[in-house]
Amino acid sequence: MNDADQNPALSRPGPAPVACLALVFSLLAAGCATTYELKVDAIAKPKAENAISYEIRNKNPLVADDSLRYREAANLVKTGLSGRGLYEAPANGKADMVIDLDYGVGQPQLRRETVSEPVYITLPGQIRTERVQVGTDSQGRPVYQTVTVQDPPTTEFAGFREYIVTVVVYEKYLRLTARENKEAAEGQPPVEVWTLDITSEGESKDIRKHLPILVAASIDFVGKDTQGQKTIRIKDNASDIAFVKKGM
Repeated sequence: MNDADQNPALSRPGPAPVACLALVFSLLAAGCATTYELKVDAIAKPKAENAISYEIRNKNPLVADDSLRYREAANLVKTGLSGRGLYEAPANGKADMVIDLDYGVGQPQLRRETVSEPVYITLPGQIRTERVQVGTDSQGRPVYQTVTVQDPPTTEFAGFREYIVTVVVYEKYLRLTARENKEAAEGQPPVEVWTLDITSEGESKDIRKHLPILVAASIDFVGKDTQGQKTIRIKDNASDIAFVKKGM
């Protein structure tokens, strides 16, 4: 009787090594995506979707209109707006609306967060006796002796422990305000067509890294009314983020 007969598991063909590696890598790729939580607050007047051409203006006083930083942000926003069918009016044309673009990072804030982490305990191995051969007698017969042995220790999950930590967080924001492209009348500004406010809170204050995420999250809410603030989640491998980063 060979080993395969004694252990049927040895006779069963295993999965191909290449297939196993492909499965492992696909699981790792799926598990490594970062999920961002954002808050969205959008307001729109009736038939806001009828306004499709725009002129964009910088409303961030800390960034010059002709700076590389602003041009990069404006291009990201224009790409996001194109995802809703909106387009920038030519220089010699009249846009349906003027969109004010404001973005940036808020002041640092302290947050107390509850952290939960798993707890494991090590258990000593079981103590037992074994009968082992220690030699042979004068006639060549095996001589046995009973000895005490201990199995290797094992590790078991014992639950979770929670504790409070204080972290510094920053609010990254994107605000778009679309107004009718008309002159102010009787001291009143042009009517708002729609407004969109998106924020993301976290320990990073890198607005350049987060702006494509904020813009991508805005696409579904341009010209819409959320009926108050709502929370959404988006993964960093989402197609909308790739679309915004690709640019016009």
